[in-house]
Amino acid sequence: MGCAPSIHVSQSGVIYCRDSDESNSPHQTTTISQGTAATLHGLFIKTDAADTIPSVLAYQSRQPQPTCPAHQRREPAGREGRSGGRHCCGVEAETQTSQTSVKQVSTTEVQIGPMRLTQDPIQVLLIFAKEDKQSDGFWWACDRAGYRCNIARTPESALECFLDKHHEIIVIDHRNSRYFDAEALCRAIRATKPAEHTVILSVIPRRSADQEEISVLPLLHAGFNRVFFENSSIIVCYNELIQIEYGEVRSQFKLRACNSVFTALDHCHESIEITSDDHVIQYVNPAFERMMGYQKGELIGKELTELPKSDKNRADLLDTINTCIKRGKEWQGVYYARRKSGDSIQQHVKITPVTGQGGKIRHFVSIKKLCCTNETNKQSYKIHHDGKCSGDQFHSESHSFRCKNRRKESIDVKSITSRSSDAPSLQNRRYSSVARIHSMTIEAPITKVINIINSAQENSPVTVAEALDRVLEILRTTELYSPQLGTKDEDPHTSDLVGGLMTDGLRRLSGNEYVFSKNMNQSHGHLSLPATINDVPPCIARLLENEESWDFNIFELEAVTHKKPLVYLGMKIFARFGVCESLDCSEATLRAWFQVIEANYHSSNSYHNSTHAADVLHATAFFLGKDRVKGSLDHLDIVAALIAATVHDVDHPGRTNSFLCNASSELAVLYNDTAVLESHHTALAFQLTAKDSKCNIFKNLNRNHYRTLRQAIIDMVLATEMTKHFEHVNKFVNSIIKPSEESNSNSEGSDCDCTTNLKNFPDNQTLIKRMMIKCADVANPCRPLELCIEWAGRISEEYFAQTDEEKRQGLPVVMPVFDRNTCSIPKSQISFIDYFIMDMFDAWDGFSIEVYGV
Repeated sequence: MGCAPSIHVSQSGVIYCRDSDESNSPHQTTTISQGTAATLHGLFIKTDAADTIPSVLAYQSRQPQPTCPAHQRREPAGREGRSGGRHCCGVEAETQTSQTSVKQVSTTEVQIGPMRLTQDPIQVLLIFAKEDKQSDGFWWACDRAGYRCNIARTPESALECFLDKHHEIIVIDHRNSRYFDAEALCRAIRATKPAEHTVILSVIPRRSADQEEISVLPLLHAGFNRVFFENSSIIVCYNELIQIEYGEVRSQFKLRACNSVFTALDHCHESIEITSDDHVIQYVNPAFERMMGYQKGELIGKELTELPKSDKNRADLLDTINTCIKRGKEWQGVYYARRKSGDSIQQHVKITPVTGQGGKIRHFVSIKKLCCTNETNKQSYKIHHDGKCSGDQFHSESHSFRCKNRRKESIDVKSITSRSSDAPSLQNRRYSSVARIHSMTIEAPITKVINIINSAQENSPVTVAEALDRVLEILRTTELYSPQLGTKDEDPHTSDLVGGLMTDGLRRLSGNEYVFSKNMNQSHGHLSLPATINDVPPCIARLLENEESWDFNIFELEAVTHKKPLVYLGMKIFARFGVCESLDCSEATLRAWFQVIEANYHSSNSYHNSTHAADVLHATAFFLGKDRVKGSLDHLDIVAALIAATVHDVDHPGRTNSFLCNASSELAVLYNDTAVLESHHTALAFQLTAKDSKCNIFKNLNRNHYRTLRQAIIDMVLATEMTKHFEHVNKFVNSIIKPSEESNSNSEGSDCDCTTNLKNFPDNQTLIKRMMIKCADVANPCRPLELCIEWAGRISEEYFAQTDEEKRQGLPVVMPVFDRNTCSIPKSQISFIDYFIMDMFDAWDGFSIEVYGV
């Protein structure tokens, strides 16, 4: 007899009946029927939880089919139900003693081209409202085939079970609509993402000879793949399932494997284009988009003849290529293509025909690389203009072949040094090696600039050569974009302000290291959540009607929300930009996230509080509303910018980075005195978001989108650190503004073309996002005068408090000018505007045009 099996009711409501030795015994589970007693295939269990447990039955294998009919098995059910657990144990013992050969479920190897795949055991979901001969027929057929199987009794439990297991085959009882709508259930399953590769079978009543055959079209339109006429024979059900496995299931399994191939293509550095046999573009990878300047949607479905052609190719080159590939031969050579911008680029192209059924060519795969542009390589590639096919041998002396020859000619140093007679030849080879090092092409751009200047010095007058020497000295420094701060005795405000903001302020104190112990090091484990916000009060709603205006008064919103403006303004702005839809999160989750973030801004700070965060979010949203800015960014970039603006100063202690570094605070030690606060803001924001599922706005994003979004948020928040201010501004001017001006002066291209070009270069998009959040972060001087004055007073008060703290603790005073007894707030603001604001907003205005009304 062995040990008696145990009964376990899981939290999901599924009952498992399993032997103590799980490795050798079949697993049985079943549903709890309505009422106080539940059937476990002949076993009745007394339970009070029957009404609350979903109707799902799962098993791996089952006892052999009983010889007695199903209704005979259920005859003693009433007695067992009334006698409670006594009969339960008896049935358990009977189940255990029944001898069955449990089929060993094994994996299957499937081949798709050169790719070998391993298919896990098939999973089948049976959806029958009531147990009958038909459901038993499929049950035993699954057992015979070695499939893993689940039974669901209701549409709700069926959908929940499918989303959990992702079955390959689903069998839906379509014989009686009294229990559930089979077609509606099929549509609901098809609406889920896992159902893309699932085969759904409809069981319909058997037709008599005099009944008219029904059309299968309505069932196919509902999402079914096959129709099965009612037949409870196990062998018939088995044959149907086996045919599905060897037909649709394996085909769908191979299609799923193609996702890995497309992933490889998407991350390939070489440009790849796939066309049909009649040269209609079917696929291009991101590298192709970058090379040609097109978006994927502009190319898919178009014939190659519709795209602009370069006039640099020979007239008969296309005919030569077509003749070669139509014969099923591979062609490779040099081809001039025209980018969307109109420029002609030289590519090394390899076109491979792909044959399909019947040996007919079905696709052409083109792999394209940019050719080298120097004259030597042009000559080496000249032979490819003849378009030789794969059967021909290429005799080009290209750079790659020369590199291979060099590797072949390399020598063993030990063998040479052992022979003194070879010393002169070794010396020559050594000199040639040095020459090759100097001719290598892996030099950095700044090295190329220095080499050009060195060449220009050779034939320049003495005065020009001396000037170029000074240029070279500057270029060899590491801080090319940071201004050198001189002493300005006549303007101490500027000197102190710039010195405090542009440096880490780290000054070592002999024998007096101060360990910062104020609220900056407080633990975040006990942070409280604010109360739930219901409908927006009318007074707040009236204020938010004007939130799209640059003159929006954030201080009025601060007053009516009792210093909690971020949630209300944030929900309004995020709704306007469709952030919930982009993140696939609910409005309740977004609201909870705003509450958590706002709760971690310090209302005790006069400036760096949630009102400042709301103000920066408002400015960011205003910038994003402009066509030039919005058109230059992807939608995921827009979502990232709004989130970055919201969290960019979360848990700010009201002190500068310089203060934290001088005080040897825990944050400064943690982040190595580098971008201390900015690193803390981003880290804490993601920690708070992931801490609780109720406020995790990222929980439904796939991994790739989440990584992209996270990197964009981190980059933007780190850009608000002032030590890199001039680097960001100068890069923006040199990479975005000047090329746009030159493009506009040389051609009559539209803003749309410029915007499209910007979107094709992720680095440019990064510079735009950095510049946007920097401008939003310090936009106070550009606001209406009364708002500007209020912000000036608030930031000055925060700096005054820091100076007081530095004097009280014996720390270096980072900005001595911000002494509350002597400071002139207007002068300090004028210095800040002159030194930081004017140039940056001039550049931003030159890009976005009419972004703000100063």
